[in-house]
Amino acid sequence: MKNVIVTGTSSGIGLDTVVALAKQGWRVFATMRNTAKSEALETALVEAGVRDRVEIEQLDVTDAASIATAVETVLSRTGGKLDAVVHNAGVAVGGAFEDIPDDQSRHVMETNFFGVVALTRALMPTFRKQKKGRVLIVSSDAAFMGQPGNAIYCASKWAIEGWAEAAAHELNLFGIDVILVEPGPYRTPIWENSPHVMPPESPYYAWSEQLFKAADEHTERTARDPIEVARVIVKALDARSPRFRYPVGPLARITHAVRGKIPSRVMRRGVSRLLGLNRIRV
Repeated sequence: MKNVIVTGTSSGIGLDTVVALAKQGWRVFATMRNTAKSEALETALVEAGVRDRVEIEQLDVTDAASIATAVETVLSRTGGKLDAVVHNAGVAVGGAFEDIPDDQSRHVMETNFFGVVALTRALMPTFRKQKKGRVLIVSSDAAFMGQPGNAIYCASKWAIEGWAEAAAHELNLFGIDVILVEPGPYRTPIWENSPHVMPPESPYYAWSEQLFKAADEHTERTARDPIEVARVIVKALDARSPRFRYPVGPLARITHAVRGKIPSRVMRRGVSRLLGLNRIRV
């Protein structure tokens, strides 16, 4: 049985990924920052008949001590072996970048970027010793195109994609694969749980109000079932020779295909019209 660590598993893509991997025969170490929120995962595992293949552990990817404890615990149970890590933990914050407090911006970067780097670094001695392993990162179509009111999240995903492209050269020396899975809009709690920063005194207030309303409506119309992402993750981890990038969903495949081919000014105008932002005057 292959062993895998998955982060951010209390809901959404992470939860579905744990269930899908367990069904495929993986031994899954499902981690989350607060294990008190594991009820939905526990229920899904029981319903799928795979509860015995999953162990739930506490892991906060922004906390070095938490990372060290979780890695030590997992490796002690696997005999020091690990086949893969799925970096799914992620957070976001919406609003004009000028309105977003530094602590919230830094939290996004600490989770979505530095957390991936830190956990991967902690696992590298094991992967190097084995001369194999897979580092799979759940990125986003936000890594293909800047999105209004989402600058900090986009920055975190662009950062992790740049890191992955560069680190792949280094990890390849030891037979370790780096994989990016890049979903478009999917129904996950990340956006529901993300703060929407819109101070009444902000010069962006009317713009943000229209943006959040239109973005919620767009997501409601287009967001897909996260099980699709989970299936792609399983496919990538089981592949004999995985691709480096897996855009998931129609919108992600489109934005991936047109990146660098359509002028940025044209893209901004199109997005502005789609969300009704061109009607806002400041």
